[in-house]
Amino acid sequence: MAPGATQGVPSLEQTMKKVEAIIKPFKLDEVKDALAEVGVQGMTVTEVKGFGRTGGKKEVYRGSAYVVDFVPKVKLEVVVPDDIVVQVMDAIEKSARTGRIGDGKIFVTPVEEALRIRTGERGDEAI
Repeated sequence: MAPGATQGVPSLEQTMKKVEAIIKPFKLDEVKDALAEVGVQGMTVTEVKGFGRTGGKKEVYRGSAYVVDFVPKVKLEVVVPDDIVVQVMDAIEKSARTGRIGDGKIFVTPVEEALRIRTGERGDEAI
């Protein structure tokens, strides 16, 4: 073992990123297909509610106007190797875009480690 190395801890050469996207729910299938084309094999999808700059939307129910503060969205999370992050972001951006307010956001954060519980695989092998 190299000096300073720790057994069981992978080298930091293979880095990963977590890509989170908040998108319109009806765009999920398109985004899923676009991600499969760039090599994403798994994802986590959560139904969420929120609002951005517009602060929600006005609706009319039985003649009364009211503001819906939280708009339904879908949050998609994928962890990918650094070398395909740009492709993943492009795929989400192109497939989720409608050109209208509320298309969503993409966030990218570093991931220090990943571990597949069943096999013990770590790093890129675990994703």
